[in-house]
Amino acid sequence: MESQQRIKIAGGKIHDPTNDIDGVVGDIWIVDGKIVSPPADVTGFNTINATGRVVMAGGIDMHCHIAGHKVNAGRMLQPEQSRAFAEASRQIDSQFLHSGSGGSVPTIFTTGYKYTGLGYTTCFDAAITPLGAKQAHFEFNQIPNLDTGFFSLVGNNHYAMQCAANGDQAGLEAFLGWLMNRIGAYAPKIVNPGGVELWKQKRTGNATDIDQRVDGFNVTPRKIIQAITSASNAIGLPHPVHIHTNNLGLPGNWSTTLETLQSLAGLKAHLTHIQFHSYGGGNEEESTLCSKVAPLADFINRHPEITVDVGQVLFGSTTSLTGDSPLSYYLHNVSGEKWISTDTEIESGCGIAPIRYKDTNFINAMQWAIGLEWYLLVNDPWQVVMSTDHPNGGSFLAYPQIIRLLMDREFRAEKLAEVHPRVLQHSQLADLTREYSLNEIAVITRAGPAKILGLANKGHLGVGADADICIYSPNANYQTMFELPWMVIKAGHVLIEDTEIRQTISGQTIMAQPNYNRSDNQKIETWFEKEYSLPLKQFAIFDDNKT
Repeated sequence: MESQQRIKIAGGKIHDPTNDIDGVVGDIWIVDGKIVSPPADVTGFNTINATGRVVMAGGIDMHCHIAGHKVNAGRMLQPEQSRAFAEASRQIDSQFLHSGSGGSVPTIFTTGYKYTGLGYTTCFDAAITPLGAKQAHFEFNQIPNLDTGFFSLVGNNHYAMQCAANGDQAGLEAFLGWLMNRIGAYAPKIVNPGGVELWKQKRTGNATDIDQRVDGFNVTPRKIIQAITSASNAIGLPHPVHIHTNNLGLPGNWSTTLETLQSLAGLKAHLTHIQFHSYGGGNEEESTLCSKVAPLADFINRHPEITVDVGQVLFGSTTSLTGDSPLSYYLHNVSGEKWISTDTEIESGCGIAPIRYKDTNFINAMQWAIGLEWYLLVNDPWQVVMSTDHPNGGSFLAYPQIIRLLMDREFRAEKLAEVHPRVLQHSQLADLTREYSLNEIAVITRAGPAKILGLANKGHLGVGADADICIYSPNANYQTMFELPWMVIKAGHVLIEDTEIRQTISGQTIMAQPNYNRSDNQKIETWFEKEYSLPLKQFAIFDDNKT
């Protein structure tokens, strides 16, 4: 079946939480890539019989790493993975499919095909440097089938830190508005605020708490977080700020996470890969790594303005790709594996290191359990989003396995019995009997991310929505059900039919274009020309001299 611009999806069991539809049998009408009201004239519509099948909006991955400098560095660090997957990738080369390599950091064509094969239609790269934005845009234009966007690293940017140090909120608002518009970003990203700058200064430095002073700047991580979050809220970004807190991955870091949450003081914000920030232990009172999800989830449950994605760990080999350079150094020292660290002028840094999670390893098993606790202890599924922080906690290809773990408590108990036995003593996963419904799965993989990102036309099946639709064949094994959709439709085009790719299309790049006071533009651009190694005309992708 070729793609159609006038389609009726008939008789499917619709799960559309945004519009309060929970498993109701109905029809969906599509005209020119949009969902429309039932038309008076049905002439020329191609009917897809979805009787007995589950219909959801296309999936949205709001936190992954799929483009840009560090992703390419991750591929170059591990050529053995590309070689291992070369033969398989050649087999998918055809008149409309391009060859590529797989592994934990797949190439852009493979990334698009694999996401399509799971029913995902929109993805956001979580950490692009402003200087790397142009490369990211080029790569987004090549990724098939996906609408894409990115969050721009700002938490260690010298201009932003100086504004925060001076209490210049108006100047910071102007800078964020200018930056988002100039590079086509969707939201500001804070990574280990102040810590990356300390690493770049000393190569052994880091921010150990949110009140540590950043050398050379009269500023602390707390001040950076508060200033950027406040400025992002003020200029009306659809997704105000994406926060990767300090002390990622370290025992006892839950207290840093809680302090960060408390510092937000009612502002709207999103904390990412929260699993990596929820560890107890490492002190006299609790010497052993343990879960601290319960007190953190309690805070989230009492603050609807805060949302999180999980960063679920799955067992196996993967790659750590992060804007948190000192973290990569730490992983390198622990594992002895090869690694890469790079600095990006006065903006940020990044680190790449191979990593293997083992179910027989107590720490890795605890990470796995802590991630699942987050899904099960946050009361409102609209506040928690499915992610593996691809590829950091594992590949996005593991999403169906996570879905089964959430929907089937007997399966979850079986897997818990297979991991390191000490997990039972230091987490409460064994006591959690909650099971997700299909509608709740639709929330954490579709409707919730769309709402958190402010994407009015994504994540639902109401009139006016983009016709990004996934149709599944029911199966008692939910992992099997979600691993291979029966049909995937993107912008009204049938991409997958009978579980096979039929065609590919180009997606759109989603950008925020905030309105802000442009009176500081000349000041910002003068600073840029003085401090950067390249002229503004080579850096800027879009003009932002509107008045």
